[in-house]
Formats: sequence, C-alpha cells, structure tokens
Amino acid sequence: MYVVVAGGGMVGGGLVRSLLDNKHDVVLIEQHKELCDKLYAETGVIAITGGATSIQALNEAGIRKADVVVAATGSDADNLACAILAKSFDVPRVIVRMRDPAYKNAYIVAGVSSIIRVTDLMISQMLMDIENPQVRRITTIGGGKADIFMATVPDGAKVAGKSVKDIVESRHFPNECTFIAVYDQKTEEFFIPRGKQIINEGNELFLISAAEDIKKAVDFLTAKKRH
Repeated sequence: MYVVVAGGGMVGGGLVRSLLDNKHDVVLIEQHKELCDKLYAETGVIAITGGATSIQALNEAGIRKADVVVAATGSDADNLACAILAKSFDVPRVIVRMRDPAYKNAYIVAGVSSIIRVTDLMISQMLMDIENPQVRRITTIGGGKADIFMATVPDGAKVAGKSVKDIVESRHFPNECTFIAVYDQKTEEFFIPRGKQIINEGNELFLISAAEDIKKAVDFLTAKKRH
C-alpha cells in the first residue's frame, strides 16, 4: 500500500519503520528537519519537511495516490486538519492519533476511519502485564476495544479435558470472547477449534475478546481444580 504518515515522533516514526519492514510504500511528512534527516538515515524513507496541514506538503507526498493517510503528530488540531484535507483528496482510509478525547466527536464528523489513543493502549498493556502476567497480547483491534491474546492452560486447570463447546457455554465464560486457534505444545500442531475440540494442559489458547472481558476469560481458563 501507499501510505502517507504525518508526524515523525515516537508514534509516527515507529509506524514508519514497521510499515517499511512490511514492504509498504511510505512517505513521511514532518515539520522538524532533524527528524526527517534522522528517519531518512535510519530507514531510507522519503521524508518531506513540512507541516501536516500544508497542502503543498501533502501534494508533494503524493496524497492523491495514497491508500492510507495516518495523522500522528502531537497536536490534535493538526491531526484533525490533516484528516479533513486527506478526505478532501478522497483518500480511502484516514487514521488519526488522538491525544485529547475532547476531539473524538470532531474526528468522527470529519469521517476518519480509525481513532487511536496511544495512551489508552499503553495503559491497557501495562494493566494486563500487571494483572495477568501469564497472558500475551498478540494485537489490539478496534482502537483498543478488543484484543487477540494467548493464554496457556496450566497443569491442573479445571478446563483441561473439557471441550471448547463446554467452555464457551459455561455461564462463567464471557459471551464476547471467541476461540481462534489452539496450539498443542506436545504434538507441535495448530488446530482451528471446533465445538468438540478437547482442551488439554499445556495448550496455548488464542482468543479474541472485548478488552473488558479478558481478565474474566483468563481467570476461567487458568483456574485450577480444588484438591
């Protein structure tokens, strides 16, 4: 894809690196020349020195052929203006970094595709690491509303020997949580879980869940039998 990223700070710069690693065509717009020079030296990205709200800079970045524009500056006002300009050029997808939640409605009215609040994602990650160290988050989707995560079934777990159907139909298992895959460490095989699939000790379970239901799901999946 052809992606224009506005803002070369910690968030924008990290995104540029990841996009290039994944073989996308990326152009960076950053008002500070030293950041442009730094990212160009490190990654070879095409870096344009200019503001995210500059039509000249956007045109130079090739916004008319962009598949996605990401407004990731440190200013919501600039990100909003960049998003509005991107929509005026009929960019199919516009993603914004939001710092102040007061801008959320304005972003929605502007018609952006996704609103990402980095602070919320960081807090959510730290909270999971503190409360559920046995869980590994794979990715966050829906702007932090849901997560794909992995949990390992411990020895002596109550769910060991039960089917996926039995687990998901339990009143203690959240409705907004779904099995995606099961990895059996002993056989080194991946399974797409069906209702009759039996869950065993040591299995790595991959699930998707509403963010607020992860702890409840993990507590249920890792609870041990009473002796």
